[in-house]
Amino acid sequence: MRSPILETTPPRPFLKWAGGKGQLIAKYLPYQPQKFQTYYEPFLGGGAVFFHLLPKRAVLSDINPELINVYHCVREQVELLIEHLSIHQQKHSRDYFHQVRAKPGTTDLERAARFVYLNRVCFNGLWRENSKGEFNTSFGRYKNPLICNAELLRSVSAALQPVVLKAQPFESVLDAADNDFVYLDPPYHPLNPTSSFTSYSRNGFTEHDQIRLRELFVNLAERGVQVTLSNSDCPFIRELYSDFRVYTVPARRAINSKANNRGEVNEVLIVS
Repeated sequence: MRSPILETTPPRPFLKWAGGKGQLIAKYLPYQPQKFQTYYEPFLGGGAVFFHLLPKRAVLSDINPELINVYHCVREQVELLIEHLSIHQQKHSRDYFHQVRAKPGTTDLERAARFVYLNRVCFNGLWRENSKGEFNTSFGRYKNPLICNAELLRSVSAALQPVVLKAQPFESVLDAADNDFVYLDPPYHPLNPTSSFTSYSRNGFTEHDQIRLRELFVNLAERGVQVTLSNSDCPFIRELYSDFRVYTVPARRAINSKANNRGEVNEVLIVS
Protein backbone atom coordinates (compact mmCIF):
# COMPACT_ATOMS: atom_id res chain seq x y z
CA MET A 1 0.00 0.00 0.00
CA ARG A 2 1.39 3.37 -0.99
CA SER A 3 2.18 6.12 1.49
CA PRO A 4 0.02 9.28 1.26
CA ILE A 5 2.82 11.52 -0.09
CA LEU A 6 1.46 14.44 -2.08
CA GLU A 7 4.03 16.57 -3.87
CA THR A 8 3.95 18.88 -6.88
CA THR A 9 6.77 16.78 -8.32
CA PRO A 10 6.18 13.06 -7.63
CA PRO A 11 9.20 11.25 -6.16
CA ARG A 12 11.23 9.30 -8.69
CA PRO A 13 14.89 8.35 -9.14
CA PHE A 14 17.17 11.38 -8.97
CA LEU A 15 20.32 9.46 -9.89
CA LYS A 16 21.20 7.91 -13.21
CA TRP A 17 21.95 4.24 -12.63
CA ALA A 18 23.09 1.45 -14.92
CA GLY A 19 20.33 -1.13 -15.05
CA GLY A 20 17.75 1.25 -13.57
CA LYS A 21 14.25 -0.21 -13.69
CA GLY A 22 12.18 2.85 -14.61
CA GLN A 23 11.39 1.58 -18.11
CA LEU A 24 10.41 -1.87 -16.83
CA ILE A 25 8.04 -1.02 -13.98
CA ALA A 26 4.89 -1.74 -15.99
CA LYS A 27 6.27 -5.14 -17.03
CA TYR A 28 7.02 -6.05 -13.40
CA LEU A 29 3.61 -5.11 -11.99
CA PRO A 30 1.87 -8.46 -12.70
CA TYR A 31 4.52 -10.28 -10.63
CA GLN A 32 4.63 -7.99 -7.59
CA PRO A 33 2.80 -9.09 -4.41
CA GLN A 34 -0.23 -7.04 -3.47
CA LYS A 35 0.12 -7.46 0.30
CA PHE A 36 3.23 -7.40 2.46
CA GLN A 37 4.41 -5.77 5.65
CA THR A 38 7.81 -4.32 4.76
CA TYR A 39 9.56 -3.79 1.44
CA TYR A 40 13.27 -4.64 1.26
CA GLU A 41 15.63 -3.63 -1.53
CA PRO A 42 19.26 -4.62 -0.77
CA PHE A 43 20.66 -3.46 -4.14
CA LEU A 44 19.24 0.05 -4.00
CA GLY A 45 20.93 1.85 -6.90
CA GLY A 46 18.53 4.45 -8.28
CA GLY A 47 15.55 2.96 -6.41
CA ALA A 48 13.04 3.01 -9.30
CA VAL A 49 10.92 0.16 -7.91
CA PHE A 50 10.79 1.72 -4.45
CA PHE A 51 9.74 5.10 -5.84
CA HIS A 52 6.99 3.43 -7.83
CA LEU A 53 5.64 1.40 -4.92
CA LEU A 54 6.17 4.01 -2.18
CA PRO A 55 5.46 1.42 0.53
CA LYS A 56 4.62 2.59 4.03
CA ARG A 57 7.47 0.52 5.47
CA ALA A 58 10.75 -0.04 3.66
CA VAL A 59 14.35 -1.00 4.35
CA LEU A 60 16.66 0.20 1.56
CA SER A 61 20.30 -0.84 1.52
CA ASP A 62 23.38 -1.13 -0.64
CA ILE A 63 26.99 -2.22 -0.15
CA ASN A 64 28.22 1.15 -1.44
CA PRO A 65 28.39 3.46 1.63
CA GLU A 66 28.73 6.57 -0.55
CA LEU A 67 25.43 5.81 -2.26
CA ILE A 68 23.65 5.34 1.08
CA ASN A 69 25.24 8.56 2.32
CA VAL A 70 23.58 10.37 -0.60
CA TYR A 71 20.16 9.05 0.38
CA HIS A 72 20.76 10.01 4.01
CA CYS A 73 21.67 13.56 3.02
CA VAL A 74 18.67 13.89 0.70
CA ARG A 75 16.41 12.77 3.53
CA GLU A 76 17.96 14.77 6.36
CA GLN A 77 19.69 17.80 4.81
CA VAL A 78 17.94 18.36 1.51
CA GLU A 79 18.07 22.17 1.56
CA LEU A 80 21.80 22.23 2.28
CA LEU A 81 22.35 19.61 -0.42
CA ILE A 82 20.44 21.77 -2.89
CA GLU A 83 22.74 24.70 -2.03
CA HIS A 84 25.84 22.59 -2.69
CA LEU A 85 24.45 21.26 -5.96
CA SER A 86 23.53 24.77 -7.10
CA ILE A 87 27.19 25.74 -6.74
CA HIS A 88 28.22 22.70 -8.82
CA GLN A 89 25.62 23.73 -11.40
CA GLN A 90 27.09 27.23 -11.67
CA LYS A 91 30.70 26.08 -11.90
CA HIS A 92 30.21 23.09 -14.19
CA SER A 93 32.74 22.63 -16.98
CA ARG A 94 35.09 19.91 -18.17
CA ASP A 95 37.94 21.28 -16.03
CA TYR A 96 35.69 21.64 -13.00
CA PHE A 97 34.49 18.04 -13.42
CA HIS A 98 38.06 16.76 -13.29
CA GLN A 99 38.79 18.89 -10.22
CA VAL A 100 35.76 17.49 -8.38
CA ARG A 101 36.48 13.93 -9.49
CA ALA A 102 40.03 14.14 -8.13
CA LYS A 103 39.06 15.51 -4.72
CA PRO A 104 36.66 13.56 -2.48
CA GLY A 105 34.68 15.69 -0.06
CA THR A 106 35.45 15.73 3.65
CA THR A 107 31.92 15.97 5.12
CA ASP A 108 28.92 13.75 4.47
CA LEU A 109 27.18 16.64 2.71
CA GLU A 110 30.17 17.48 0.49
CA ARG A 111 30.55 13.83 -0.49
CA ALA A 112 26.85 13.51 -1.27
CA ALA A 113 26.85 16.63 -3.44
CA ARG A 114 29.98 15.41 -5.23
CA PHE A 115 28.35 12.01 -5.85
CA VAL A 116 25.21 13.55 -7.35
CA TYR A 117 27.19 16.04 -9.45
CA LEU A 118 29.53 13.42 -10.92
CA ASN A 119 26.62 11.07 -11.53
CA ARG A 120 24.66 13.71 -13.41
CA VAL A 121 27.49 14.84 -15.69
CA CYS A 122 29.76 11.82 -16.23
CA PHE A 123 29.69 9.64 -19.35
CA ASN A 124 26.33 7.82 -19.60
CA GLY A 125 25.65 8.62 -15.93
CA LEU A 126 27.72 5.55 -15.16
CA TRP A 127 28.86 5.35 -11.53
CA ARG A 128 31.94 3.15 -11.58
CA GLU A 129 34.67 2.63 -8.99
CA ASN A 130 38.13 1.11 -9.24
CA SER A 131 39.62 -1.32 -6.69
CA LYS A 132 40.53 1.61 -4.42
CA GLY A 133 36.95 2.87 -4.34
CA GLU A 134 37.79 5.85 -6.55
CA PHE A 135 35.27 7.12 -9.08
CA ASN A 136 36.81 6.73 -12.54
CA THR A 137 34.17 7.45 -15.20
CA SER A 138 35.06 10.05 -17.82
CA PHE A 139 33.42 13.41 -18.56
CA GLY A 140 30.03 13.28 -20.30
CA ARG A 141 29.30 15.53 -23.24
CA TYR A 142 26.00 17.10 -22.18
CA LYS A 143 25.08 20.59 -23.37
CA ASN A 144 22.94 21.64 -20.40
CA PRO A 145 22.91 18.90 -17.74
CA LEU A 146 20.37 19.35 -14.95
CA ILE A 147 22.50 18.94 -11.85
CA CYS A 148 20.18 20.41 -9.24
CA ASN A 149 16.50 19.52 -9.52
CA ALA A 150 15.39 21.12 -6.26
CA GLU A 151 11.69 20.18 -6.50
CA LEU A 152 12.48 16.54 -7.19
CA LEU A 153 14.99 16.36 -4.33
CA ARG A 154 12.44 17.80 -1.89
CA SER A 155 9.85 15.27 -3.06
CA VAL A 156 12.34 12.41 -2.66
CA SER A 157 13.27 13.70 0.79
CA ALA A 158 9.62 13.49 1.85
CA ALA A 159 9.30 9.95 0.46
CA LEU A 160 12.39 8.81 2.37
CA GLN A 161 11.28 10.07 5.79
CA PRO A 162 9.84 6.74 7.05
CA VAL A 163 12.49 4.60 5.35
CA VAL A 164 15.32 2.69 7.06
CA LEU A 165 18.59 3.22 5.15
CA LYS A 166 21.57 0.93 5.64
CA ALA A 167 24.99 0.42 4.09
CA GLN A 168 25.39 -3.35 4.25
CA PRO A 169 25.90 -6.50 2.14
CA PHE A 170 22.83 -8.11 0.58
CA GLU A 171 22.86 -11.11 2.96
CA SER A 172 21.84 -8.85 5.83
CA VAL A 173 18.26 -8.88 4.56
CA LEU A 174 18.03 -12.40 6.02
CA ASP A 175 18.28 -11.00 9.53
CA ALA A 176 14.91 -9.27 9.44
CA ALA A 177 12.69 -10.19 6.45
CA ASP A 178 9.67 -12.26 7.45
CA ASN A 179 6.15 -11.73 6.10
CA ASP A 180 7.62 -9.23 3.66
CA PHE A 181 8.56 -8.48 0.04
CA VAL A 182 12.21 -8.50 -1.07
CA TYR A 183 13.23 -7.22 -4.50
CA LEU A 184 16.74 -8.19 -5.62
CA ASP A 185 18.37 -6.26 -8.46
CA PRO A 186 22.06 -7.22 -8.40
CA PRO A 187 24.72 -6.29 -10.95
CA TYR A 188 23.77 -8.46 -13.89
CA HIS A 189 25.74 -11.53 -14.90
CA PRO A 190 27.62 -10.67 -18.13
CA LEU A 191 26.21 -12.05 -21.36
CA ASN A 192 29.71 -12.25 -22.82
CA PRO A 193 33.29 -11.37 -21.77
CA THR A 194 33.06 -7.83 -23.20
CA SER A 195 29.91 -6.94 -21.26
CA SER A 196 31.25 -7.70 -17.79
CA PHE A 197 30.61 -4.36 -16.09
CA THR A 198 29.98 -5.11 -12.41
CA SER A 199 31.98 -2.40 -10.62
CA TYR A 200 29.31 -0.08 -9.23
CA SER A 201 31.46 -0.25 -6.11
CA ARG A 202 35.01 -1.38 -5.41
CA ASN A 203 33.72 -4.84 -4.51
CA GLY A 204 32.52 -5.93 -7.94
CA PHE A 205 30.08 -8.84 -8.35
CA THR A 206 31.37 -12.23 -9.44
CA GLU A 207 29.89 -15.57 -10.47
CA HIS A 208 30.47 -16.73 -6.89
CA ASP A 209 28.41 -13.76 -5.67
CA GLN A 210 25.58 -14.78 -8.00
CA ILE A 211 25.62 -18.23 -6.41
CA ARG A 212 25.57 -16.71 -2.92
CA LEU A 213 22.61 -14.59 -3.99
CA ARG A 214 20.78 -17.68 -5.22
CA GLU A 215 21.28 -19.24 -1.78
CA LEU A 216 19.77 -16.14 -0.20
CA PHE A 217 16.81 -16.32 -2.60
CA VAL A 218 16.17 -19.96 -1.68
CA ASN A 219 16.46 -19.25 2.05
CA LEU A 220 13.99 -16.37 1.87
CA ALA A 221 11.53 -18.35 -0.25
CA GLU A 222 11.64 -21.29 2.18
CA ARG A 223 10.76 -18.90 5.01
CA GLY A 224 7.69 -17.67 3.12
CA VAL A 225 9.16 -14.30 2.14
CA GLN A 226 7.92 -13.04 -1.23
CA VAL A 227 10.96 -12.53 -3.45
CA THR A 228 11.54 -11.33 -7.00
CA LEU A 229 14.92 -11.00 -8.69
CA SER A 230 16.05 -9.36 -11.93
CA ASN A 231 19.07 -10.51 -13.92
CA SER A 232 20.39 -11.00 -17.42
CA ASP A 233 18.83 -13.67 -19.61
CA CYS A 234 21.64 -16.19 -19.94
CA PRO A 235 22.06 -19.95 -19.42
CA PHE A 236 23.97 -19.52 -16.15
CA ILE A 237 21.19 -17.50 -14.47
CA ARG A 238 18.41 -19.67 -15.87
CA GLU A 239 20.15 -22.77 -14.54
CA LEU A 240 20.67 -21.21 -11.11
CA TYR A 241 16.96 -20.49 -10.75
CA SER A 242 15.52 -23.46 -12.65
CA ASP A 243 13.46 -24.46 -9.58
CA PHE A 244 11.54 -21.16 -9.65
CA ARG A 245 9.27 -19.31 -12.04
CA VAL A 246 11.43 -17.49 -14.59
CA TYR A 247 9.80 -14.86 -16.83
CA THR A 248 11.36 -13.24 -19.89
CA VAL A 249 11.20 -9.44 -19.84
CA PRO A 250 12.14 -7.41 -22.95
CA ALA A 251 14.32 -4.46 -21.96
CA ARG A 252 16.53 -1.89 -23.56
CA ARG A 253 20.31 -1.92 -23.13
CA ALA A 254 21.47 1.66 -22.55
CA ILE A 255 25.15 1.11 -21.71
CA ASN A 256 27.63 -0.54 -24.04
CA SER A 257 31.04 0.51 -25.28
CA LYS A 258 29.72 0.18 -28.84
CA ALA A 259 26.64 2.19 -29.80
CA ASN A 260 25.40 -0.45 -32.23
CA ASN A 261 25.27 -3.00 -29.42
CA ARG A 262 22.71 -0.95 -27.50
CA GLY A 263 19.03 -1.70 -27.96
CA GLU A 264 16.49 -4.42 -27.19
CA VAL A 265 17.72 -7.28 -25.01
CA ASN A 266 15.89 -9.80 -22.85
CA GLU A 267 16.18 -9.90 -19.07
CA VAL A 268 14.67 -12.38 -16.67
CA LEU A 269 12.47 -11.85 -13.64
CA ILE A 270 12.56 -14.71 -11.15
CA VAL A 271 9.64 -15.10 -8.76
CA SER A 272 9.56 -17.24 -5.60
